[in-house]
Amino acid sequence: MCGIFGYIGKRNNSAQIVFEGLKRLEYRGYDSWGLVVEGQRGKGTKYKKGIKGKLLVEKHVGKIGTSTLNSKLLTLNASIALGHTRWATHGGVTVANAHPHLDCTGRIAVVHNGIVENFQKLRKELKAKGHKFVSETDTEVIAHLIEEESKNGKDSFTAVRKAFLKLAGLNAIVVLTDGQLVAAKNGSPLVLGFGKGEFFVSSDPAALLPHTHDVYFLADRELARIDRSGIEVFTLSDKKVPIEIQKLNWKTSEVNLGKYKHFIEKEIYEQPEIITKIATNSDDTKKFAKLVDEAFGTFFVACGSASYAALCGTYLFSKVAKKHVNYSIGSEFNYLEDYIHKGTLVIPISQSGESIDVIEPVTRAKKKGAKIAAIVNVLGSTLYREADFNLLLPAGPEKAVVATKSLTAMMAILIQIAFTLAEKEEIAKNLLLAAAKNIHNILYGRELEKIKKLAKYLKDKEHIYIIGRGLSYSTALEATLKFKEASYLHAEGFAGGELKHGVIALITKGTPCMVFAPNDETYEAIISNAAEVKARGGYIIGIGPKNNEVFDFWIATGDLAEATMIPQIVIAQLLAYFIAIGKDLDPDKPRNLAKSVTVK
Repeated sequence: MCGIFGYIGKRNNSAQIVFEGLKRLEYRGYDSWGLVVEGQRGKGTKYKKGIKGKLLVEKHVGKIGTSTLNSKLLTLNASIALGHTRWATHGGVTVANAHPHLDCTGRIAVVHNGIVENFQKLRKELKAKGHKFVSETDTEVIAHLIEEESKNGKDSFTAVRKAFLKLAGLNAIVVLTDGQLVAAKNGSPLVLGFGKGEFFVSSDPAALLPHTHDVYFLADRELARIDRSGIEVFTLSDKKVPIEIQKLNWKTSEVNLGKYKHFIEKEIYEQPEIITKIATNSDDTKKFAKLVDEAFGTFFVACGSASYAALCGTYLFSKVAKKHVNYSIGSEFNYLEDYIHKGTLVIPISQSGESIDVIEPVTRAKKKGAKIAAIVNVLGSTLYREADFNLLLPAGPEKAVVATKSLTAMMAILIQIAFTLAEKEEIAKNLLLAAAKNIHNILYGRELEKIKKLAKYLKDKEHIYIIGRGLSYSTALEATLKFKEASYLHAEGFAGGELKHGVIALITKGTPCMVFAPNDETYEAIISNAAEVKARGGYIIGIGPKNNEVFDFWIATGDLAEATMIPQIVIAQLLAYFIAIGKDLDPDKPRNLAKSVTVK
């Protein structure tokens, strides 16, 4: 949620640099945005007198790409700038509520991700001291709080530190004041970027890639002073922290569209290469499998698409590795934590590594003595740093809000772990390579035209029901989420056996029902379920390696044993994408959604 991007350095087009940084953060979700720069005098600018050292702010409601931009800030000669994309929480979507927010003097500008839980109390105290508020936000409290701390003779950095200590909740802030940026975090992510004679701060490492691959992920209860001479990091208790720079292994091309119209399309097409990488690199998987083998009680914890990967992991570990693994969605895990003890292994699964519904229960489990082994896609993320062991997904940055390549990478990794536990690594390798080839054939073969044809049929439908059994039950749930997120088509996923327990009452003549029918132990039962739906007038869409007379429409996958679920998911991704395009929706940035959920 929300995005932060800041720059300080040798270049004088800082506003333009920050503006482009915000555009790379659009996928996180937002409804307003703004910029602040510290003015300088300079040739060729529209501002020539009286602006040196002043903070100049510009704010807009709506999307960056559709805003009317006659921006004076973008042409201003300035070497320090800060920007923000806001998703409204406290206060409506207005220019006044957009970030950055200023203090009464106009010399302190603040952008903020998170929620200041005690903002009402702080606001009341600050008003009593004469501070004037112009917005409804909790963020503006921070600017005035820093101003108040500065009155006591504290330098700007100390004032920010003291003010941040007074904030309750999970927050990340960046402050522009006195020719420097000051960043502080507790919960929400911030990453620092190191260039040649220039420095950056962002809420997402992907936004830094055009400028640098050298980064430092700010830890909780740390703050950074960023000026033209460099970056220093301190704890909130004012102890200096040594900076260990990490190098991002992502490619700049991975955050650009290239030949594709949308990021979700690009990321769908990247999946064969990613699954091939997983199939041919198993060293970390072996270490991970050893942790599972030695654990006394194992829990998967995840949210959204990752939770369906975790659910499929419970089936895989049971079927392939003969291991019992517990499963919980992240927001419910706290209510199961009585089971956690010193011998427990908790496996959080996350694309961003920043979802608060995963991080919070993981932190609590760690305090109870559990070992944390994370499956995560972002190097240096909060979850990555919190874990005792990490299995880093090779999916690269995923810019579409809808998870595609990160989800299939999770599933591929779980297949690899399960077979490694059963000492059958070569089988996993062959299955994953076959899955990668099958996906390639779907993306570039005749099945793609069938998928497009089906998408046209589904575009005007109100509902679709999706059923599966075993591994395909989790596939049905994930396919359901894809339709909801990307195309706003109401979809519900069920275990095939649940039809007779109430669900079949929803079926009327012409109701679309998608049936995942792999050639495994679930085949005959799921075909019987499909026949039940068809007998009530349902339109049956079969997804699997074998056609069947019960299907009204069939899309073929390879016969890939446990890996069949991966091309099944890719077909659902493509359908959701083409339905969204048919409805003239933005498939990269669905309404009301954000890539990483960093507030409760």
